[in-house]
Amino acid sequence: MTEKLKQQNEQVKKKVKSLGPLKVFILLIMAVGTVCSYVFHDFIFAEDSIFYSGITSSQLLNSLLAIVPKVIQAIRIVTIVLIITTIVIAIINKVFKRTQREITVARLITNLLKWVVTIILIIAVLAVWGIDTTALITGAGVITLIVGLGMQSLIADIVAGLFIVFENEFNVGDIITIDDFRGTVLSIGIRTTKLEAVGNIKIINNSDIRGVLNQTVKPSTAKSLIDIEYGESLERVEGIIKAKLPDIKIDGIIGDISYDGVSALGASGVTLQFTAKCYEGDIFGVQREMNKRLKMMFDENSIGIPFPQVVVHTAEESKPVEEQKKPARKTVKKTNKEQK
Repeated sequence: MTEKLKQQNEQVKKKVKSLGPLKVFILLIMAVGTVCSYVFHDFIFAEDSIFYSGITSSQLLNSLLAIVPKVIQAIRIVTIVLIITTIVIAIINKVFKRTQREITVARLITNLLKWVVTIILIIAVLAVWGIDTTALITGAGVITLIVGLGMQSLIADIVAGLFIVFENEFNVGDIITIDDFRGTVLSIGIRTTKLEAVGNIKIINNSDIRGVLNQTVKPSTAKSLIDIEYGESLERVEGIIKAKLPDIKIDGIIGDISYDGVSALGASGVTLQFTAKCYEGDIFGVQREMNKRLKMMFDENSIGIPFPQVVVHTAEESKPVEEQKKPARKTVKKTNKEQK
């Protein structure tokens, strides 16, 4: 589990640095442009600047020049908001990185923050272009109410996602089972939860999550069932197990392998059960290695492991012995003259 937590921390660090050279370069240019816009504020936004004075005889060109200050102001707002958001997200990812729960909360807060920032940017940019944002917000409230009545499933997904995080039902990195699908939690979003298993990703709406089996809270139990022949002395076999089993060491096992006794009396052999504690992420590898090492231990001590046998009987063999030895009767046909 510690190794998985480290991997999650590394993923968080990669996401913090995932802007990439191109995005960093664009953000840097925008930042430089914003600083220059404040330095040359009077030259750009003054009423007698070249952008508003109509220095050309073309009406179209003068209109395009008048748009430039609004574009610069919109870019300035976007740049400032993006820089602040990036810093806040970096701080959140830096602070919430010690446990899986903190990583999950950090991702949820980051997703919410991105949605809020997007809405704020849209309203701010529209205000720069002279659109009445008060009426827009009022109208958006009414539209939201109308749309909300028809999007109850979306609201249910969002509310369910919040409850999942704050009730700590499961976190990013946990191995859980939902509707017979067992996988590792990749992310818990506002609307959906993503699970990954064997390269496949299952996306589940938060409101559809029912009866979650969290297999990461406590260590799991790896089980190995091995049959021995009925002809083997159980007392001898258990003596060998008691002497040799403590010497078997397998990576991923917490503690030692335990011999639990006779699990079943099968059709061709006696089933012995062995168990060991391990983390859920290692359970399949531990079970395979247990089967291998126990088979080797049985072979080294000449303990027979049975295999299915089929006995075939023919129709002749199935008759009683007396009928098999009795000669077959011969039928002789006589003519009419012989009978007279």
